Amino acid sequence: MGPSASINAVSEGVSAAAFPAAAPGLSTPRRLVVTAPWGTLAGGAEAMLQSILDGAGEGPFEFHLVFLEDGPWPRDLAAKGFAVTVLDAGRLRQPGRTAGAVRRLAALLRERRPELILDWSAKTHLYGASAAILAGMAERVAWWQHAIPLGSGVDRLATALPARAIFTTSEAAAIAQGRMRPRRRTVSVAAGTAPPPPDERPAAIELPEGVPVVGIVGRLQSWKGQDRLLRAQALLRDRGLRMHCLIVGGDAFGLEPGYAASVPRLAAELGLAEHVTLTGQVPDPGPYIQRMDVLVNASAPEPFGIVLLEGMARGVAVLAVDSGGPSEILDGGRTGVLVPSGEPAALADALAPLLASPAERERLARAGHESFLARFTDAAMRARFFAGVESVLGAAAAR
Repeated sequence: MGPSASINAVSEGVSAAAFPAAAPGLSTPRRLVVTAPWGTLAGGAEAMLQSILDGAGEGPFEFHLVFLEDGPWPRDLAAKGFAVTVLDAGRLRQPGRTAGAVRRLAALLRERRPELILDWSAKTHLYGASAAILAGMAERVAWWQHAIPLGSGVDRLATALPARAIFTTSEAAAIAQGRMRPRRRTVSVAAGTAPPPPDERPAAIELPEGVPVVGIVGRLQSWKGQDRLLRAQALLRDRGLRMHCLIVGGDAFGLEPGYAASVPRLAAELGLAEHVTLTGQVPDPGPYIQRMDVLVNASAPEPFGIVLLEGMARGVAVLAVDSGGPSEILDGGRTGVLVPSGEPAALADALAPLLASPAERERLARAGHESFLARFTDAAMRARFFAGVESVLGAAAAR
């Protein structure tokens, strides 16, 4: 669906482009303002939003994207015809810049009069809810809890601020959010991802022949568990089982640079340097996933696990910790292996039969691919998202 006529910038430091056209049959699409924290498309939460925007014309909404920082992602969306505003908000510990960003966002809300302000993270809800209060629209704001909340200060503060609803990507996250006070309505919308493009080719990287490739995809952060997978590889080597570890991802956003630097050092210390490939940050993990025999998600807890869907979409056997989102995705272990914990010994025990049996890998890959096509495509996710937003708007109208 092509973009409509362009609109003007709305405040100082703001750039704007066109809204996508309405879905067929809708003369006045419903306006959503979505706030996002990062200027780089580098994680599962960002990928989910991008998938929604890729099919924006399928739903009854038009989007205005507000980013707290500049970067390639907002620039790319603006080039595609979306309305984009960059606030350059700085950090929360910079109160002057935070207050300025909130004022500019409030001005945008007063001009646009959106039916819903959807803050795409707990952090952006601190800005979005404050701006909504200032603009007299506190009843129009909702936010997305992409994590399984453990009671951090940001989660507690975000929950305390006004919200018509809190969206989550898994029932596990909704249950955890429901334990926080004040209790808010939660709406769970399982994520999805696009099928691989027909012209996608496996990444042209050198990997050993005749050895199963076990991969892990994600930012290099300790909770993602790249180190635990390396230690599991060392345990499997001691049992006489060979594998090559493919670690896809880098220090995106600079969240944990010390950990990122420690991963290659650990591989060397364990004597695995020749049996590990680290790609660093890549723009698209899909071609690398195609090179894998098994895709591991070692995060615990994992709020959802979009990377599992990316593996299932490509017919790769997947393995994840039995908590949070993966428990819901993998259907009790029917469509992938569920591991009791993310500890190295548990990962090694679960990987051992997969390394020994190509037939078992193939069986899981087929089951996972069928499940992806039935439940987890980007189109199915967008339908869930549009229905979830409509339910929140409908509940408000009924009051």
